Amino acid sequence: MSPASEAVLASDVWKFHGDFPALRGVSLRTERGTCLALLGRNGAGKTTLLRILAGLSAPSRGDVRILGTAPRLPVTRRRAGYLGHGIGIYDELTARENLLHFARLYGVENKEAAASKWLERVDLKRVEDGRVREFSRGMRQRLAIARAFVHEPDVLLLDEPFTSLDDRAIHLLQNLLREAFARGCTAVLSTHQLREALELATNVALLDRGKLKFAGPRTQAMLDLPPSIYFETETEG
Repeated sequence: MSPASEAVLASDVWKFHGDFPALRGVSLRTERGTCLALLGRNGAGKTTLLRILAGLSAPSRGDVRILGTAPRLPVTRRRAGYLGHGIGIYDELTARENLLHFARLYGVENKEAAASKWLERVDLKRVEDGRVREFSRGMRQRLAIARAFVHEPDVLLLDEPFTSLDDRAIHLLQNLLREAFARGCTAVLSTHQLREALELATNVALLDRGKLKFAGPRTQAMLDLPPSIYFETETEG
């Protein structure tokens, strides 16, 4: 793989919380226009790795690059979309106000059009003036997905994106991701929901207690990964 083709690169990444190693020498390379499914049980290090890739945390050792640059640089952040466990939307604002705010932060030229487009895409246009504090968990998750997509980034970093989504919303997100891949976007997504991940992924990585146990094509993962990773989280509309 040539450096020009790499969208996400992690080289010998370690992360310590005190004396505890949350990540232990993780190295990954992801080509542009592909989807890497990051699998592993709770505490495996998935969220820690995604936060480092997003520039929200620094590695204790090792190096990370997004599209060839450090993730903490403003130019990099404007080319990446992140969805974390905390969702990262404002309860006191309306759905529309949230997207306008984030579109402004990301430097989107036509903020109004972008906000309208993505509210429509995640089926929240009819409640665009509703306060987020009144939304269900599934609605909040869909708004957070719109926030990650609103600037149409080149890289998406998604931590458990299917959480709280019903079957219809899962299908919607899968379609949004396929459209993004078609325009050359790269995704790294962590999930407990293996079925949904394997429908999207071109490659799979398995973390276990901070160590990389497997990294390879989806077809090989389906043959080589142990049955113990086939576990699901509950969904909610």
